Amino acid sequence: MIVTIDRKYGSGGRLIGEKLSKLLGYRFFDRELLKIAAQESGMHEDVVQHFDEKPTGSLLYSTYLYATLPVTDALPLNQKLAFAQFEVIRRVAEEGNCVIVGRCADYVLQERTDCLNVFITATNPVRRQRLIQYYGVPEELTEKTIRKQDKMRAEYYNFFTQRKWGDASNYHICLDAGRLSLDGAAQLLADAVHQLEG
Repeated sequence: MIVTIDRKYGSGGRLIGEKLSKLLGYRFFDRELLKIAAQESGMHEDVVQHFDEKPTGSLLYSTYLYATLPVTDALPLNQKLAFAQFEVIRRVAEEGNCVIVGRCADYVLQERTDCLNVFITATNPVRRQRLIQYYGVPEELTEKTIRKQDKMRAEYYNFFTQRKWGDASNYHICLDAGRLSLDGAAQLLADAVHQLEG
């Protein structure tokens, strides 16, 4: 089973994903996908960090280039990196049970029948508190940080999938993680996976 997790910034989605992977004994992928894609594409990891989950340029043009040229440097770096990550996502899914956070994984793996696609949200007060508690963001910057990060994630997802980020119809489960503890949210998802596996 592959669990994909999309998440609003500060909702606890990555932390829930980590906890879920431990509960299930699954492999966990988040920024690891970036590292693997960078290594395999010959891109320096420090450089690609700046381009992760950030779209630019024309998707139609990029898709045309990607489909018609076997290897191209004509793609902008962030799109080249995204396509490299998509290939890594397909490969790690083929290798078996895992939890994958972000990077359009639900879309990339849409043909598979062994996926549970999850979107995690929380109210802004809960998200602000989690940013302070888990990431050390100063309280006065939390609202601005949430808006900026959500905007980037939405633009990235919408750009590469031509879907709407956070639209419930793209996911099997939409979870308000502010109503539960992080452990409780992870357990709820683990229970769902066990039902699907059974």
